[in-house]
Amino acid sequence: MIWNPEAETMPVEERKELQLERLKQQVKYVYEKQPAYRAKMDKVGIKPSDIKSLDDLRKLPFLTKADMRDNYPYGLFTVPLKETVRVHSSSGTTGKPTAVGYTREDIDVWAEVMARALACGGATPESVIQNAYGYGMFTGGLGIHCGAEKMGCTVLPASSGQTKRQLIYLQDFGTTMITCTPSYCLHLGEAGAEEGVDFKSLPLKYGVLGAEPWSEVMREKIEQSVNIIATDIYGLSEIIGPGVANECLEQKGMHIFDDHFLPEVIDPETGEPLPPGQEGELIITTLTKVCFPAIRFRTRDITSLLDGPCPCGRTHIRMSRITGRTDDMLIIRGVNVFPSQIESVLLEVEGVEPHYLIYLRREGALDDMEIHVEVSEKVFSDEVRKLEKLEKKIQEEIQGVLGLSARIKLVEPRSIERSMGKAKRVIDERKI
Repeated sequence: MIWNPEAETMPVEERKELQLERLKQQVKYVYEKQPAYRAKMDKVGIKPSDIKSLDDLRKLPFLTKADMRDNYPYGLFTVPLKETVRVHSSSGTTGKPTAVGYTREDIDVWAEVMARALACGGATPESVIQNAYGYGMFTGGLGIHCGAEKMGCTVLPASSGQTKRQLIYLQDFGTTMITCTPSYCLHLGEAGAEEGVDFKSLPLKYGVLGAEPWSEVMREKIEQSVNIIATDIYGLSEIIGPGVANECLEQKGMHIFDDHFLPEVIDPETGEPLPPGQEGELIITTLTKVCFPAIRFRTRDITSLLDGPCPCGRTHIRMSRITGRTDDMLIIRGVNVFPSQIESVLLEVEGVEPHYLIYLRREGALDDMEIHVEVSEKVFSDEVRKLEKLEKKIQEEIQGVLGLSARIKLVEPRSIERSMGKAKRVIDERKI
């Protein structure tokens, strides 16, 4: 199902004309209504009238999370609070959080793009959607919810956690789609197996999973575990929340709803735009936001753009799955590493479970990496010699793919704490 065929199958050249018209309007609006960004434009000598083509986008300065924190909470809002119907906040790893606001028009756009996203993932108006993203200041829960209601689905606002109850809802309410983080979906599969849940007997067919990087191998494990087709959803609160992009059932990249969100990929070091197919940092410009418009927001997410037609018929540009972030990239002995790269290696090894923790320590002047990896019950009960052989195999695979040595510690099943939201993968104990 395509939710909005007129918008989602629009000829590419026609959409580019729409993008340029909306870009000009948005830049003019921001220049007039957002003093902090106007100061950035004035500093580099750019006026709204200088934007004459989509290529002129690169002339505009970036917006960053630091800008948002410097103007926290309402400094980047472009309408008074009496016109702001909702505020969401994203907790930062350091310092103040970031705050974003929505007018009624913004909420309508959010519901529209979320309906498109859910349709990409297999939803129809007849779907029963169990929404296991967190409700509250986090955008996940309410974002999914408003899109599902706009489509006319039946929504179970389960929120995150309470795994036993989630399993009951899956069995009792005829859930056809689950929405949650990939790591939590995998946890539901594990917990369900322990409780004797037969996922193949349930009406559950689809999962729209996101909010954390995950690998293709992990997708396969999830699909087998809970008997679904799992698609990747992308969003971020600074842009709108979930619903910026979603995979269709072809699973050939996430469709970016680029009539509302104009994407670029840049070299994170130089800031220069990169062509489709080349991996770099995703930059997004909102084209229709009212309360909190964002021009060239640096997402820090690493991906590549994929042009060309998709078999599903949608003509939006697509993006590959997120492989990591520029700001959670690990630098270990001079080598750049993303946790998702390590995950991909681990999940290729037979007997290894998709639950792990990366410990970073500093021994003298050198970095040391130790990876705790859960193994299956069968493997853990094997003799010590076989476990040592498996540890060595994982070490060799890590060395071969990343060019880094790592100490591997195999741990018993279920010894690594499960997350109800984004999975915590790295414990950095270095004093850097």
